[in-house]
Amino acid sequence: MESQGISTTVALTGVLPFVVLLAAALSLPVCAFLLRLYRRSVLAGMDTRAGAGAWQPEPEPEPQRGPPAAALAVENLDHSPPVVASAADAVAWRRALRGPWRLAAGYACAGLAYAAVMTAGWLLATGDATVVWTKLAILSWTYFWPAVLTVLLVAAYDRIRRWQVLGAYFGVLAALMAISMVRNPDLGLLEIPLYWVLMNGPESILLLTFLLRPIRAVGPLVLAFLLTIAIGSQSVLSAAAGNAAVLRGFADIGFRLGLGAGAVFLGMILLGVVAFAALGWPLLRWVGRRYEAKRFSDQSLTIDSLFLLFGVVQSIGLAFEGAPWILTGLVAFAGYKAVTLLAFRLVRGQAHPARTLLLLRVFRLGKRSERLFDKLRKHWQAVGSICMIAGPDLVTTTVEPHEFLEFLSGRLGRRFVGGTADLDRRITAMDGAADPDGRYRINEFFCRTDTWQMTMQRLAAASDAVLMDLRSFSVSNQGCLFELARLLDGVDLGQVVFLVDQTTDRAFLEATLQRLWNELSSSSPNRPAAAPTARLFRIEAQSEAAMAALLGHLLTARTRQATH
Repeated sequence: MESQGISTTVALTGVLPFVVLLAAALSLPVCAFLLRLYRRSVLAGMDTRAGAGAWQPEPEPEPQRGPPAAALAVENLDHSPPVVASAADAVAWRRALRGPWRLAAGYACAGLAYAAVMTAGWLLATGDATVVWTKLAILSWTYFWPAVLTVLLVAAYDRIRRWQVLGAYFGVLAALMAISMVRNPDLGLLEIPLYWVLMNGPESILLLTFLLRPIRAVGPLVLAFLLTIAIGSQSVLSAAAGNAAVLRGFADIGFRLGLGAGAVFLGMILLGVVAFAALGWPLLRWVGRRYEAKRFSDQSLTIDSLFLLFGVVQSIGLAFEGAPWILTGLVAFAGYKAVTLLAFRLVRGQAHPARTLLLLRVFRLGKRSERLFDKLRKHWQAVGSICMIAGPDLVTTTVEPHEFLEFLSGRLGRRFVGGTADLDRRITAMDGAADPDGRYRINEFFCRTDTWQMTMQRLAAASDAVLMDLRSFSVSNQGCLFELARLLDGVDLGQVVFLVDQTTDRAFLEATLQRLWNELSSSSPNRPAAAPTARLFRIEAQSEAAMAALLGHLLTARTRQATH
């Protein structure tokens, strides 16, 4: 019995951390490889045609065109808060600005529950009789670290804000350490920092592997699958090590097949991998179905994975006090989830009309497009959904769990718009409801070469606001020229904001706007405007102040439209 106990302890404190950390370390290259294949598959679909039978629009008479009575003016918006005349717009703006921080506060409260359970588990497992408030505070504050990482992911994208959050956390830790050293002179200078690093260091480093922006969308799914396989690789070995009859059975089968001892060992590992992989794939499909059913959001899936990884790894050391204590992390995770669900109900609060934003952009922006989108979505998803056409710049940033699983199943083609009837069905079925955490989703449309233009026009007509990112815009961007023409013809300019910076060819942009204005359709909603204005917003640093001003201009679009 004692030998089995030692074997269990070794497995929980030696093998388990190894396979967990190995799976986390492998997440980065595996995610990068799969997303590269996903991107290639999407781009290949974008370069094909839906076919003549898929889209045959009815011929429409060419509208009369000509310059309206009023000349088009170009307004350079500044970063000062716009005047919000509508109470509904003011409420939406406050929700957009405060939404990420309200959600972060909810996660912080859940992090306190997690830290309390982990601290209680540590005290009970170790049987420490000298319980003083400084020890409790240091333990709790150490276990609170996952909540700090969550705040950084959910809300603190601005560099100043991030330093403030990190400074506050480590400032409190330093103060607690100083008080402890004064109360206990025998306490070494490095004991508390070393304990903190041992408890949080490995997980924090490995979390970067699947929380990097390029792979964050699929990192939790890949990590879960790799963890399943990694645990499976040791399951058969552990079963054989704990039961001589099982080990003898595997050896007999291997020797009859002419295998040596090393091959039998590798065969047992492979058997565990295959068996658990067969179990892992249905698990991922279940996660995908739960996501489609709006049981959780993509962000909450990421945060849950973060806390679960910390809970598992931080409980490993407690297994030295007895194997059951390895479950402490799971109990702490359950406490975190209970508080999280309560916090979600408080964050959502009273229902408000959702706003829809259409995001158009120059596809060649690449990483610059990712950075802006990551910041913009944190705020806008608190008030409504974002619609966009899939492009090479954001295709791996906005991938959703069910889309990624369809790609792995070889069924990604069903995501592409096939024609007018298909587009009607997709727009009717657009996800406009909030997830349990109060955030709205990204509605991304995969289009082929002969369906993206009609998709853009339909989305523009169905959106409350349009943001067109024209950074790096020049004469070579023919797709953007089509979108500019369709916006002037079909969308009130009071709903549109054009984003520019030093890389925008401003002279060409303004000349293009004036040319398109002089060729405006007779049915354009902009033709009756007494003072038509194209609004240009220059953005450089993408600070919180700049994002707040941009959101204000987008969310006051209805007010501007009503005054035309």
